[in-house]
Formats: sequence, C-alpha cells, structure tokens
Amino acid sequence: MTELNYTLKDFKSENEVRWCPGCGDYAIMNAVQKTMADMNVPHEQFAVISGIGCSSRFPYYMSTYGFHSIHGRATAIASGVKCANPDLNVWVITGDGDAMAIGGNHFIHLVRRNIDLNVILFNNKIYGLTKGQYSPTTDRGFVTKTSPFGTIEEPFVPGQLVLGAKGTFFARAVDSNVKHNQTVFAEAAKHKGTSIVEVLQNCVIFNDGIHAEIADPKHRAERQLFLEHGKPMIFGYENDKGLILENGRLKVVKIGENGITEADILVHDAKIYDPYIHMQLINMTLPDFPIAMGVIRSVEAPVYDQELRKQVETISAKRKVNNMDELLRSGNTWVVDEPNSSEPVPFFKKKCPIEK
Repeated sequence: MTELNYTLKDFKSENEVRWCPGCGDYAIMNAVQKTMADMNVPHEQFAVISGIGCSSRFPYYMSTYGFHSIHGRATAIASGVKCANPDLNVWVITGDGDAMAIGGNHFIHLVRRNIDLNVILFNNKIYGLTKGQYSPTTDRGFVTKTSPFGTIEEPFVPGQLVLGAKGTFFARAVDSNVKHNQTVFAEAAKHKGTSIVEVLQNCVIFNDGIHAEIADPKHRAERQLFLEHGKPMIFGYENDKGLILENGRLKVVKIGENGITEADILVHDAKIYDPYIHMQLINMTLPDFPIAMGVIRSVEAPVYDQELRKQVETISAKRKVNNMDELLRSGNTWVVDEPNSSEPVPFFKKKCPIEK
C-alpha cells in the first residue's frame, strides 16, 4: 500500500475554531487529527458526524467530509452513512448530554448492532452549550443552574451502558493527555465494530476542574491506571501498586508488602468476552481505586454493516427480479384490452404469461 505521508495540517480546516480559550476540545481535536494522519487512509474516505453541543462543532474544524446533525441523532445518521458506504472511515463526535439524554436510545442500539463506527464521547458532566444545566452524567448532589439545591438523580456511567448493550469496545482517556489519546484513538480505529471512547473533558466556563483530581499531571501516576492488553495492572509513583482479584473483587495491593510480588498482579485481558472484570475496571473510583484508562474492552463479534453487505450480496445473487420494471411485470398481472368487436369484453382480463 502506498504511504500517504499525511500530517496533522492535512486534517485542519480553514475555519476559525470557536471554542472557549482553554477548552479541552482543542486537545481532543489535535489528537484525532494526528491519529487520522497516521492511519494511512485516503483523505477522502473520512467522515465526521456530530450532534448538538460544543463538541459537535467538530466537523467544521476538520478537513474531511462531515455532517453537523441534530440533537442526539449523530449515531443514527452515522449508522446510515456507514451502511450506505461501508468503505468510509466514520467518526462520531458527541457529548454526555447529546449521547446519553435525547440520544440515549440511538446510542445503546448503535452499540447493540455493533456498526463499525468510532464514537468519541466528550464527558464534562454538564450541558455547556446551553449554559450550565446538569446532564445525565452529573454526579448526585452537584449544584447547577437546573439543580440549585443539588441533583437528586443517579448519573449514567457510559461504560456501564456500553457493556449493558453488549458493546465490543470501550476505552477511557483524559482530554489533556494528547499522546495517550492518540494511542487510544488508533486502537478504536483498528477495531471492527462500534468503538466507544469516553474522554474526560474539561469545560472551563461551566464545570471547570470537574476532572482535576484525575487529570492533574502531578498525581497522574497514582490516580490513573493505564491499561495495556497482556500487561499487569500496575500503577503508582514508584510503579509499586497493582490490582489483584480477591473473593471475586478487585483489590489494590502494594508490591513488596504481605508477600505480594509482581507475579501476583492481575494481567489485563481486554479481549476476553466475559465482561465481568471489565465492568469492575469501569466502576473503579477515587480514592479507593485509580481510574482505569486506555482500552478496557476490545472483543470480536459480528459487525452489522459487514453482515448487511453480505446479506444483500447473497440475496442479489439469487433474485429473479432485477429491477422495478421486472417487479411490476411479475406474478399475477392485469391488462386493459381494447374491445375489437361488438361482443362484450371484460374490463380486466388476466393474462399469463406476461404479455408485452
């Protein structure tokens, strides 16, 4: 295959980027552009589809095909795009409000169908574009413009929804870690099926610092567990902490204490179909556990758009009717005859085989 030698600039549009200064969206966009440049996929085969929200302005800033759709419908429209043209490399840009609220039904059915799309879910736990209302991922008790006394709802955890809908790929990242994001986005792009990447994104205006405990580079080693398939789940400033399985539950231990060695640390298996451990990794929260980052789940399963194409090709090869004209002239047909004598003629006369 010919080396295309794209750079980040090949995927930047000429439009002025209109996100707030300091918004986490900038870093995510740079990571996506760098990822696309390294994929060696022809420029014209990319399509970026978005819904409504700050993140959904994304297609304007990309030098690719794109579609800025309506609230919550990005996944539905992208599904149509991919099924109509399976050769396209389709990316969906959405937010926690866009995907989890009005788009929640489309989201879970996309995951269930396993259409080959790459979904980047920007999660800032707030509605930013509409000025600070609580979203489906806002933590219980959080004070916002629409919850002045604190929310009384349990939030969605995106990874839980993905696994509940039998998802085949789920990963998590932080907006400011561009290098790690590139690695995760590249893995998502390689996966055949629906890839969901939750990016913990900072809204500097309406929810500034919401992920600060996790994202702070000073504490990254201690508070984030960077997962790699086939490698032990080790973290900490000195790489001296890890996870083991005790009584069926994950537990944080320190290497060197109580006889624990690196050999005792659980090895990450992103490709095991049983989601039992994957769900526990998704559910880990501070301060008892680090936050699981990277590819948590990546398993193989039938891919909807590929199965659709096979089905159409199989049926097409066996069909007896090839076009609309043949369809209208097939089966029992009726024609109107011109009377040519004084004898009475039925208004409709059944003719078989087909008369032309």
